[in-house]
Amino acid sequence: MKRKELIKRTLAVFLAVFSSCAAMGQQEQKTTPKWLSELKNRITLNGYAQAGWSHQNSNNKTTNAYNLKRTLLWAKARITDRWSFLFMHDFSSVVQEFYTDYRFTRDNSLSVRFGQFKHSYTMENPLSPTQLELIDVYSQAVLYLAGEGPDPLNGVNYGRDMGLMVYGDLARGLLHYELALMSGQGINRRDRNNQKDFIGKIEVRPTKGLRFVASTYLGTGNAVGTAAWNPDIKEGDNYRRNRYSIGAEVKTNPYSPAKFKEARSATVRAEWLGGQDGNVGSRGGYITTTVPVVDALDIVASGETFDRNTKQDGWKQTNLTLGVQYWFYKKCRMQLQYTRCFCGEEISKNDYNWLQAQVQVAF
Repeated sequence: MKRKELIKRTLAVFLAVFSSCAAMGQQEQKTTPKWLSELKNRITLNGYAQAGWSHQNSNNKTTNAYNLKRTLLWAKARITDRWSFLFMHDFSSVVQEFYTDYRFTRDNSLSVRFGQFKHSYTMENPLSPTQLELIDVYSQAVLYLAGEGPDPLNGVNYGRDMGLMVYGDLARGLLHYELALMSGQGINRRDRNNQKDFIGKIEVRPTKGLRFVASTYLGTGNAVGTAAWNPDIKEGDNYRRNRYSIGAEVKTNPYSPAKFKEARSATVRAEWLGGQDGNVGSRGGYITTTVPVVDALDIVASGETFDRNTKQDGWKQTNLTLGVQYWFYKKCRMQLQYTRCFCGEEISKNDYNWLQAQVQVAF
């Protein structure tokens, strides 16, 4: 009897607490200011972190280290149905993006973006590292030609720049265009030559999951250093900086459990790129594929090559990568990849192996 009485009293207390909490919740809903509810509905927060481990033996020197690559947080505010603002900060680096968008037409045929953002050149550059397959993220050609790589002629700008862009979809989404005038000096920097760079991109999307992309970059750079592969350009010099790219991507319909469907499509993406810095030309390309196998496990494979100076031997590198990734939650994954690097003598004294592991957590 005592046990039954204890159970009854416990249930009574539980019901009383539950009823009290429900009443408080209803009261809070009634007393919450309308402007506060509106604010909560108009601001979204996102973020991610990528950390891992790397082992390689380039230049006959072995490195074995943990690393925290990125810790980003961004907020997007929907000011009106057509007007929005975004601010992004990398806590392991610097402020990455801050821009405003305004959509002029209901059919998305004309929008304007102003501020600091990822520019449109190449297929890969506008993509988030959380979407890309490789732990090292972007291919060599994209890293260099889009300006994100360690190029002392342009400086590290993470594929971002300050400028003004118009973009939109035409012919019911069959065509997508992006046209921009950018500073050309990279993020968080004032323009050093007052000349704006033009970037244009056009995408043809004949069917769902298939797109063909061409982009160009035409401008004048101002060197922040002198590159060993382009010694004729000195720090402070203005120089011709032009690029082009052409590529295609095929993506299958998702065929995995629903909670993984955004990341569980088989994809193949390929692109060829070229550039001209002063009198030195560079070119390269990549092909990358992801194939879901079982449950939330994917196989990743990539082949890429890039030559920094097509007129001089020794500046070409080719990487072949094979790996796996496991999605343990939506947007969250563990990755393991092996890369064999074949290097010109000016880049590394020897071909080398590169083993990487990484954990990605995102929301």
